[in-house]
Amino acid sequence: MPEKYRTFPLKSNIQNLIPSTHGGLIKKIAQQHGIREQEILDLSASLNPTGSPFEYPAINPYLNLQNILQKAIKQTSHYPDNRYIEFRTAAAQFIGNRVQPDNIIPGNGSSEVIRLVVECVIEKDDIVLIPQPTFAEYEQQCRIFGANIIHTSQYDITNITDDLLEKSSILFVCNPNNPTGTLILRKDMQVLAKRCEKNRTLLFVDEAFIELSDPTQSIADIAAGNDYVFVLRSLTKSFAIPGIRIGFGVASLKMTTILDAARLPWNLGSIPDAVGTELLNMNGGYNSPYFIRSRKLIKKEREYLTQRISDIRGLSPVSSNVNYILVDVSDFLMDSVELTQRLASHGILIRDCSSFHSFENDHVRIAVRTRDENDRFIEMFGEVLNEWAKQHAEEKLKNTLEAVASGTHTGRDTCEYYPCHFKEQDCTFCFCPFYACENERTGGKWIERSSGGRVWSCVDCHIIHKPEVAQRILDILMENGDTENNLKKAWDLVMEPLL
Repeated sequence: MPEKYRTFPLKSNIQNLIPSTHGGLIKKIAQQHGIREQEILDLSASLNPTGSPFEYPAINPYLNLQNILQKAIKQTSHYPDNRYIEFRTAAAQFIGNRVQPDNIIPGNGSSEVIRLVVECVIEKDDIVLIPQPTFAEYEQQCRIFGANIIHTSQYDITNITDDLLEKSSILFVCNPNNPTGTLILRKDMQVLAKRCEKNRTLLFVDEAFIELSDPTQSIADIAAGNDYVFVLRSLTKSFAIPGIRIGFGVASLKMTTILDAARLPWNLGSIPDAVGTELLNMNGGYNSPYFIRSRKLIKKEREYLTQRISDIRGLSPVSSNVNYILVDVSDFLMDSVELTQRLASHGILIRDCSSFHSFENDHVRIAVRTRDENDRFIEMFGEVLNEWAKQHAEEKLKNTLEAVASGTHTGRDTCEYYPCHFKEQDCTFCFCPFYACENERTGGKWIERSSGGRVWSCVDCHIIHKPEVAQRILDILMENGDTENNLKKAWDLVMEPLL
């Protein structure tokens, strides 16, 4: 159908796109659960846990945010200098390795730079390679311009065939990758860059987290001399300043000349221009005391948090090279959606990865934070487990009572854990209706969980599994009246005399 006769003025391929909502998530959770916004611990955003350099005047005495803002505000009555000479010079010096200011493309955050490159490369129906799972923004932008997406494996990037490269316009590589945290070594990226050049495929490398991982593995210098390599850098994550949108690209002189003419003019306002320039001018660049300290903290806390997560039955953290950890929850009590929602109700945000391609409800991503914040997360995780156990016990009790009311026999010896206490036990109550009774006379007790915090353990309590006891409790619970009142009556009449 000719474009003139479309039934709606917007292109059909963009009508089902999903907008990003993270900026409003904290406010939404706070309102939904009655939590103050400042009390929410956001482990869904993978920012430098050290905080911004402005918080460390002893390390960076010349960095004063108020002074920078006051100077920038004076410039708001004028259009910014669209050449961004100072910003580009600072970015080139930060990268080093013979990268020149003319190799730098300024951007209003990484998303704008991705949009710029895709807009300037993609023709309708072009093929784009996106290894999965990875950052969703690549596919979002490519679909806007009518590309056909081919998903390959994130774990087999360096083995993509020449036939596939030859027919593709762009290959996107996030390095380190989000959300897996894997880092491809420079030597392997160099080989891939040569193959992309040979097949005339643009290799788009997103190095947004490289300063927090291993900046020596960057190929930004290769992009400066290769028309088929583009490297993206972001100040958001590395400097922990998500509220100020600043990023830039590194490319060959030929490419930057064209991209610079195509980008939106004045895409950096006076404030991000000034802040970004000062941050990138920091002494030492990515080897400044600030980044050395950051990488040391991330490594130490990543190892600590990985171990604490590993101690929780059913959670399998994936080895990471950066400031976040992908966790497989496929063997856990809850899927990624339920776990994320339950933690959010307690003021802890983690990233549900079900929206990532190739993942279902079986992975979450957790940002590495400071020791106190990591411990707070683990402690709250314990609270969520206790909450789940109590609710599950209530649900099991409800099912048991409904089954008995319908004439179904509930005592069983088919449970995969039978006998969990002793032979001939009665499993009418798979989950104790009194959990957690917190009465040590039963044989139950508080134990220290290896992952942190305490949990009520029934391992030494056999009472509820004695056939005659189970039947007497069941008879009381089946009486007319409120379940809570019947539970109290059963405890007083059956349990107390036995204790």
